[in-house]
Amino acid sequence: MKIAIMGAMPEEVAPILEKLGEYKTTKYADNEYYEATYKGVDIVVAYSKIGKVFSTLTATTMIEHFNCDRLLFSGVAGGINPSLKIGDLIVATKLSQHDLDITAFGHPMGFVPGGSVFVEADKDLIALSKDVAKELGKTVKEGIIATGDQFVHDEKVKQTIVKHFNADALEMEGGSVAVVCKSLNVPFFILRAISDTADTDASFSFDEFMESSAIISAEFIMKMIDRVVE
Repeated sequence: MKIAIMGAMPEEVAPILEKLGEYKTTKYADNEYYEATYKGVDIVVAYSKIGKVFSTLTATTMIEHFNCDRLLFSGVAGGINPSLKIGDLIVATKLSQHDLDITAFGHPMGFVPGGSVFVEADKDLIALSKDVAKELGKTVKEGIIATGDQFVHDEKVKQTIVKHFNADALEMEGGSVAVVCKSLNVPFFILRAISDTADTDASFSFDEFMESSAIISAEFIMKMIDRVVE
């Protein structure tokens, strides 16, 4: 077993690296990958940089170059389900790309021929996350996460995404990571802590709460790893 742990930004993986302690840094494909052993299992950690292109490159590298056979993503997201508040955790049941638009050819938003609008996350890892949530005494929502190469802070854009995808949260990497993992037959799990509510105050909220939300997500991911390696 070799587990990949991804984030998009340094702040999202820093709490994980702190818990791992010692690690080796490997530079590859214009990025840095942190290799460690945790409870007898090999772990590779990386932050991809923001966006679908970078997250696709990083996820593919972790699977194809570093031979990881499952992938867990830890990070933050904007909440668009009114029930989600800053600091809440959401596990992706399925993911879409909200900015993939070839509707001019009669296809639904998020669809590309040969693909699908949604990619489902690994059910076993989702089930495991429920046990971890109970252990930690946390409430974790399951829902749809929509991915796009934009930081959404406009109510009209948010409502358009809700209309097409019935999404609960927005971010910029999960949908592309999901496509990579599905294509390469690697089980994946995507956890996001809510750092903003994708509205006109999103940039302010994000700066204020991103670091604390990332720590919440990272702590949960490490508990997931504890259960996976048991």
